[in-house]
Amino acid sequence: MESLDIDIEALIPHRGRMRLIDAVIAVDAERAVSSATVTKDWPLVREGSVDILVAIELVAQTAALLEGWKRLQSRRGGVTGWLVGIKSAAFRRPRVAVPATLITTASRSYALEGYAVFSGTVSSGAEVLADVQIQAFRPEDAG
Repeated sequence: MESLDIDIEALIPHRGRMRLIDAVIAVDAERAVSSATVTKDWPLVREGSVDILVAIELVAQTAALLEGWKRLQSRRGGVTGWLVGIKSAAFRRPRVAVPATLITTASRSYALEGYAVFSGTVSSGAEVLADVQIQAFRPEDAG
């Protein structure tokens, strides 16, 4: 899968070990698709695999990528922090072996002022590993 030449750190606030996204596959006003390679250095890695809970963070970072890209397009700057909560999550397996390439898709379901809900999936090859819905609040946008 080909990736776009986009500076991820210009769009999301995550750095160091907490930046899980390696590449942007697609991004537009409606959705973002990212790629991430699971390594032994990731959070939640133990005994050669990573806990599937990391799928929540992948969806959150891909949603941040989408919003950062939209902010950059509207000339408001890209990077901004969100407070994120889990609205729903369905996991197909408990762990993912290291190494693995994960593809995450995120889209905004709805938004009101500084609050938004994003839906996303995390896949490995043709297998969907997780369906996640997060709610996000951007404090600087609040009244």
